[in-house]
Amino acid sequence: MSKLKITLVKSTIGRKQNQIKTVEALGLKKIRSVVEHNDTPQIRGMINTVSHLVTVEEV
Repeated sequence: MSKLKITLVKSTIGRKQNQIKTVEALGLKKIRSVVEHNDTPQIRGMINTVSHLVTVEEV
């Protein structure tokens, strides 16, 4: 299964509560923090919710 490398590039300050919780659920804490997840439909949906705050690379 392929992996996704997700990087938080914008702050969650002033964002809607569901977007803040989604970023936390992905495991991102600070700007420029990076996590790797398996490429699943659930993770893709979470990325879609906060796509304006993160960048995604396939590993």
